[in-house]
Amino acid sequence: MKGLLYRKIREAGMAWVNVLFPRRCPVCGRIVCRERELICPSCISRLSVVKQPVCRKCGKEIWSDQEEYCLDCTRHRRTFDSGVALLNYNEAAKHSMAAIKYKNKREYLDFYGAALVSRFQKVVWHWQADVLIPVPVHPSRRRRRGFNQAEELAKRLSRGWGIPMDKEFLVRSKRTAPQRDLNPSERLKNLQQAFEVHPCYGGNKRVPRCVVLVDDIYTTGSTMEACSRVLRAAGVEQIHFVAICIGHGR
Repeated sequence: MKGLLYRKIREAGMAWVNVLFPRRCPVCGRIVCRERELICPSCISRLSVVKQPVCRKCGKEIWSDQEEYCLDCTRHRRTFDSGVALLNYNEAAKHSMAAIKYKNKREYLDFYGAALVSRFQKVVWHWQADVLIPVPVHPSRRRRRGFNQAEELAKRLSRGWGIPMDKEFLVRSKRTAPQRDLNPSERLKNLQQAFEVHPCYGGNKRVPRCVVLVDDIYTTGSTMEACSRVLRAAGVEQIHFVAICIGHGR
């Protein structure tokens, strides 16, 4: 009886929350009409889901299943083992990611987190990861923005996959210039010494064997590469990543 009463009270409370703070679509920004839905059904087609065949290293779409790697992964060194992404970074995804980061639309991550959990559960299970590590932002940027979108995403993935998240393992110790106007080699150079493992690991705390880096967008791979080099130097044996969006490989 108490359990039933509690459930009814909780449902009533959630109903009022939905009235006061209605769910908005992460693509168009309008109120989602269908109860319990996280996106407008008509907006799903505006997102470009990554389809096979994909690069065996970074997960970008490639032209043929006769190929193994995309052009970027053929040309540039990759310290991480593999990665997956949900969406191609088209205009709809770009607009949605910008709203999350710059307009504090963190609730949009509920949809992207649920979609990632569902699509890549078997892949992540196969990795046998010890921990999820969100790509960190510099403290000054976190103060200005109020949150780290990678950390917010990792929280949702942690609940969905049952893998612990560690936001302290990797820290951003250097503030860098914006990446958007730099080519891949310049981006990686810009990120040199930007990340480091917290000094308590390797001393008081054990370094995990297998980690999954979590970020919102993978473009040239420079950020993942910079993080992976630091993790590998710290003794991490396997490094994978999960991202919402990835740049086109075809």
